[in-house]
Amino acid sequence: MSSREDEALAHAAVTALTGQLALAPKPGLPDPRDLDARTTRVDHCALRWSAKALVPGLAAMAAAARRTGEPTPGLRTELGAIGRCTEHSVGLAGGGHRGALWALGLLVAAAALNPGTTGWEVAATAKRIARHPDKRAPRRPSRGSSVSAKYGAAGARGEARAGFPHVRRALDALAAARKAGATEAQARLDALLTVMSTLQDTELLYTAGPLGLRHVQAGARGVLEAGGTSTTAGATALARFDEDLRTRAWSPRGSAGLLAGALFLDSLPLRAGDSLPLQAGSPARTA
Repeated sequence: MSSREDEALAHAAVTALTGQLALAPKPGLPDPRDLDARTTRVDHCALRWSAKALVPGLAAMAAAARRTGEPTPGLRTELGAIGRCTEHSVGLAGGGHRGALWALGLLVAAAALNPGTTGWEVAATAKRIARHPDKRAPRRPSRGSSVSAKYGAAGARGEARAGFPHVRRALDALAAARKAGATEAQARLDALLTVMSTLQDTELLYTAGPLGLRHVQAGARGVLEAGGTSTTAGATALARFDEDLRTRAWSPRGSAGLLAGALFLDSLPLRAGDSLPLQAGSPARTA
């Protein structure tokens, strides 16, 4: 793999992230409707702009993995250092995407280690990277790790060390919705709701507590049980769920980051000359 492929992986990951941002309506999450609202327009524009600031860091992670050649403790430490530098750059560009950077960084590195493989195989390799500790990580616990310890939630680290089970569930949901005739946007929304229905989202636990988390999980399940977003009943349930979360100001951000990871894996394998992943609303992948 060359620097050209490293750049392609990084751009594919960022395209997956901006594709996630382009979906609507996303319950409790930033989406294009915010561009029409005076109070949230700047925030949503910042998220779209700062997503592009991830490219250099993600390309560096791919290059580090390619150079190392194996999911070693040293690679894990190097990825952590690159990630912290990238967080700083993203902060200067507007902020956000911390959870997505964690997931996408590991998945991009794993894809660089195994060029030409499927999303499921990449997730398995990411698990092997994540099981190593980052020996240079700050000793002060993050908010996510503190919430994980308080409530016994897996959190972002647990998700990675388990091989991204919710990313894999989202991939299954994408395939099932496409097969059933859903549009690409509907398939992606169903995948998001699938993640949301079971994920122990530490952001939600922090803002809403265990009862709030269960409320959000139940709301997501309700949309899926109504038939998903491609049905009239499911679309109605989604609208109610979206209004509910926006009224409560609850944001399931962890689910959004994992959906971006799933969309990235869905674009694999990338080959020389491949186009980047499809945007929401494009026809479903056929390969």
